Amino acid sequence: MSSIARLGRFRVTGLDMSHTMVELARERAREAGVEVVLRQGDAARMPLPDGAFDLIVCQAAFKNFGEPLRARDEMHRVLRPGGLAIVQDMNRDCTDADIAAEVRVAALRGWSGFMMGRALRSLRRRAYSVAEFDRLAAVSAFGACQITAAGIGMEVRLRRAG
Repeated sequence: MSSIARLGRFRVTGLDMSHTMVELARERAREAGVEVVLRQGDAARMPLPDGAFDLIVCQAAFKNFGEPLRARDEMHRVLRPGGLAIVQDMNRDCTDADIAAEVRVAALRGWSGFMMGRALRSLRRRAYSVAEFDRLAAVSAFGACQITAAGIGMEVRLRRAG
Protein backbone atom coordinates (compact mmCIF):
# COMPACT_ATOMS: atom_id res chain seq x y z
CA MET A 1 0.00 0.00 0.00
CA SER A 2 2.76 2.46 0.87
CA SER A 3 4.57 1.81 -2.43
CA ILE A 4 1.47 2.95 -4.34
CA ALA A 5 1.03 5.94 -2.01
CA ARG A 6 4.70 6.92 -2.53
CA LEU A 7 3.98 7.53 -6.20
CA GLY A 8 1.93 10.53 -5.10
CA ARG A 9 -0.55 10.15 -7.94
CA PHE A 10 -3.17 8.11 -6.11
CA ARG A 11 -5.32 8.46 -3.04
CA VAL A 12 -4.92 5.26 -1.04
CA THR A 13 -7.43 3.88 1.48
CA GLY A 14 -6.88 0.76 3.57
CA LEU A 15 -9.51 -1.27 5.41
CA ASP A 16 -8.97 -3.97 8.00
CA MET A 17 -11.20 -5.64 10.56
CA SER A 18 -8.47 -5.50 13.20
CA HIS A 19 -7.91 -2.30 15.17
CA THR A 20 -4.34 -3.49 15.83
CA MET A 21 -3.59 -3.98 12.12
CA VAL A 22 -4.99 -0.53 11.32
CA GLU A 23 -2.75 1.04 13.96
CA LEU A 24 0.31 -0.87 12.67
CA ALA A 25 -0.46 0.29 9.13
CA ARG A 26 -0.80 3.90 10.35
CA GLU A 27 2.60 3.67 12.01
CA ARG A 28 4.20 2.23 8.87
CA ALA A 29 2.64 4.96 6.73
CA ARG A 30 3.98 7.63 9.12
CA GLU A 31 7.46 6.04 9.00
CA ALA A 32 7.32 5.91 5.19
CA GLY A 33 6.10 9.51 5.02
CA VAL A 34 3.08 8.64 2.90
CA GLU A 35 -0.47 9.89 3.14
CA VAL A 36 -3.09 7.14 3.35
CA VAL A 37 -6.55 6.84 4.86
CA LEU A 38 -6.88 3.79 7.10
CA ARG A 39 -10.23 2.58 8.37
CA GLN A 40 -11.30 -0.22 10.64
CA GLY A 41 -14.26 -2.14 9.30
CA ASP A 42 -15.81 -5.32 7.99
CA ALA A 43 -15.43 -6.16 4.29
CA ALA A 44 -19.08 -7.24 4.29
CA ARG A 45 -20.17 -3.78 5.53
CA MET A 46 -17.54 -1.36 4.25
CA PRO A 47 -17.70 2.09 5.87
CA LEU A 48 -16.94 3.62 2.46
CA PRO A 49 -19.01 5.60 -0.07
CA ASP A 50 -20.61 4.15 -3.20
CA GLY A 51 -18.59 4.34 -6.41
CA ALA A 52 -15.55 5.92 -4.77
CA PHE A 53 -12.72 3.63 -5.95
CA ASP A 54 -11.05 2.73 -9.23
CA LEU A 55 -9.19 -0.27 -7.79
CA ILE A 56 -9.57 -2.62 -4.86
CA VAL A 57 -6.81 -5.05 -3.89
CA CYS A 58 -7.58 -7.78 -1.38
CA GLN A 59 -4.52 -9.84 -0.48
CA ALA A 60 -4.50 -13.05 1.56
CA ALA A 61 -7.73 -12.16 3.36
CA PHE A 62 -10.73 -13.38 1.38
CA LYS A 63 -10.60 -16.90 2.84
CA ASN A 64 -11.16 -15.32 6.27
CA PHE A 65 -14.35 -13.43 5.38
CA GLY A 66 -17.42 -14.63 7.23
CA GLU A 67 -19.76 -13.37 4.49
CA PRO A 68 -17.85 -13.78 1.22
CA LEU A 69 -20.76 -13.06 -1.13
CA ARG A 70 -21.71 -9.92 0.75
CA ALA A 71 -18.03 -8.84 0.74
CA ARG A 72 -17.95 -9.26 -3.05
CA ASP A 73 -21.12 -7.21 -3.41
CA GLU A 74 -19.61 -4.52 -1.17
CA MET A 75 -16.54 -4.42 -3.42
CA HIS A 76 -18.89 -3.91 -6.34
CA ARG A 77 -20.76 -1.14 -4.50
CA VAL A 78 -17.66 0.91 -3.65
CA LEU A 79 -16.10 0.59 -7.13
CA ARG A 80 -16.87 3.21 -9.75
CA PRO A 81 -18.29 1.91 -13.06
CA GLY A 82 -15.41 0.27 -14.94
CA GLY A 83 -13.46 -0.22 -11.68
CA LEU A 84 -11.49 -3.38 -10.92
CA ALA A 85 -11.26 -5.57 -7.82
CA ILE A 86 -8.27 -7.91 -7.56
CA VAL A 87 -8.41 -10.70 -5.00
CA GLN A 88 -5.15 -12.55 -4.40
CA ASP A 89 -5.42 -15.50 -2.08
CA MET A 90 -4.55 -19.12 -1.53
CA ASN A 91 -6.00 -21.74 -3.86
CA ARG A 92 -7.65 -24.70 -2.17
CA ASP A 93 -6.71 -26.79 -5.23
CA CYS A 94 -2.97 -26.40 -4.55
CA THR A 95 -1.13 -29.62 -3.80
CA ASP A 96 1.23 -30.61 -1.00
CA ALA A 97 3.99 -30.39 -3.63
CA ASP A 98 2.96 -26.77 -4.35
CA ILE A 99 3.19 -26.00 -0.62
CA ALA A 100 6.61 -27.70 -0.36
CA ALA A 101 7.83 -25.61 -3.30
CA GLU A 102 6.61 -22.43 -1.57
CA VAL A 103 8.53 -23.37 1.59
CA ARG A 104 11.67 -23.96 -0.56
CA VAL A 105 11.27 -20.55 -2.23
CA ALA A 106 11.05 -18.98 1.23
CA ALA A 107 14.39 -20.71 1.96
CA LEU A 108 13.14 -21.99 5.29
CA ARG A 109 14.64 -25.14 6.72
CA GLY A 110 14.19 -27.24 9.82
CA TRP A 111 11.56 -26.15 12.30
CA SER A 112 10.71 -22.91 10.47
CA GLY A 113 10.11 -24.73 7.19
CA PHE A 114 8.03 -27.37 8.94
CA MET A 115 5.88 -24.74 10.65
CA MET A 116 5.37 -22.73 7.46
CA GLY A 117 4.27 -25.87 5.61
CA ARG A 118 1.92 -26.77 8.42
CA ALA A 119 0.43 -23.26 8.48
CA LEU A 120 -0.10 -23.28 4.71
CA ARG A 121 -1.80 -26.69 4.80
CA SER A 122 -4.09 -25.39 7.54
CA LEU A 123 -4.91 -22.21 5.59
CA ARG A 124 -5.65 -24.29 2.49
CA ARG A 125 -8.65 -25.83 4.27
CA ARG A 126 -10.27 -22.36 4.54
CA ALA A 127 -9.29 -21.24 1.05
CA TYR A 128 -11.55 -21.30 -1.99
CA SER A 129 -10.99 -23.39 -5.10
CA VAL A 130 -11.00 -21.83 -8.55
CA ALA A 131 -14.45 -23.35 -9.18
CA GLU A 132 -15.81 -21.97 -5.89
CA PHE A 133 -14.53 -18.46 -6.66
CA ASP A 134 -16.05 -18.68 -10.11
CA ARG A 135 -19.44 -19.70 -8.65
CA LEU A 136 -19.29 -16.88 -6.07
CA ALA A 137 -18.61 -14.36 -8.81
CA ALA A 138 -21.49 -15.68 -10.92
CA VAL A 139 -24.04 -15.01 -8.16
CA SER A 140 -22.49 -11.72 -7.02
CA ALA A 141 -23.17 -8.24 -8.39
CA PHE A 142 -20.12 -8.70 -10.65
CA GLY A 143 -21.67 -11.68 -12.45
CA ALA A 144 -18.32 -13.09 -13.63
CA CYS A 145 -14.58 -13.03 -13.02
CA GLN A 146 -11.23 -13.94 -14.53
CA ILE A 147 -9.05 -16.30 -12.51
CA THR A 148 -5.35 -17.11 -12.87
CA ALA A 149 -3.95 -19.85 -10.63
CA ALA A 150 -0.28 -20.67 -10.06
CA GLY A 151 1.52 -22.47 -7.27
CA ILE A 152 -0.36 -22.08 -4.00
CA GLY A 153 -2.21 -18.96 -5.05
CA MET A 154 -4.73 -17.47 -7.40
CA GLU A 155 -5.61 -14.03 -8.63
CA VAL A 156 -9.24 -13.19 -9.24
CA ARG A 157 -10.18 -10.10 -11.28
CA LEU A 158 -13.66 -8.68 -10.96
CA ARG A 159 -14.69 -5.70 -13.05
CA ARG A 160 -17.71 -3.52 -12.37
CA ALA A 161 -19.60 -2.95 -15.60
CA GLY A 162 -19.21 0.55 -16.98
